[in-house]
Amino acid sequence: MPIREIKFPAKAVRRAKKVRVLLMDVDGTMTPRYVCLQSFPDGSVAEMKMFNAHDGAGIKLAGLMGIRTGLITGRDSVATARRAREGQMEFVVQGQPKKLEAYKAILARAGVTDEEVAYVGDDLPDLPLLERAGLAVAVADATYEAKCAAHYITVARGGEGAVREVVELILKSQGKWKKAIPLAIA
Repeated sequence: MPIREIKFPAKAVRRAKKVRVLLMDVDGTMTPRYVCLQSFPDGSVAEMKMFNAHDGAGIKLAGLMGIRTGLITGRDSVATARRAREGQMEFVVQGQPKKLEAYKAILARAGVTDEEVAYVGDDLPDLPLLERAGLAVAVADATYEAKCAAHYITVARGGEGAVREVVELILKSQGKWKKAIPLAIA
């Protein structure tokens, strides 16, 4: 995340004002684009994921400010489940490579429309959600196609503060950022 404040485009700010639910992909969005698998002599495999502390703090802050959060990912991961719990995410769908059905179910459960959802993604499986979300966000190192579908492209790369950047975009657009800061330091 850059040290200077980001000037968000007016189009993204208009869309962010309506957001009530923030959903995101995991690999390449909440984490860098690596899937680390460690194999052991007994044939078992352990997975390691690296999550950004600023993203986690941003997700918690979004929740404290009334933005419901969640993730939809194609992989099943104990590390992802733990990170979601730590971030107090309300909607957690894993093992869902075709993400649209999960997205529709979350919207129905949350009682919101596409226009009230921000979705952050980085790759081809995210396209159906990016094409529907009211605020579609691609991380800086997303695929060309994801960037083309996005209303906003983050300055930060996936796993390097991109989700925090989106939280700031939403909260600043809604006039909640200054109220959120004391909650982060309390």
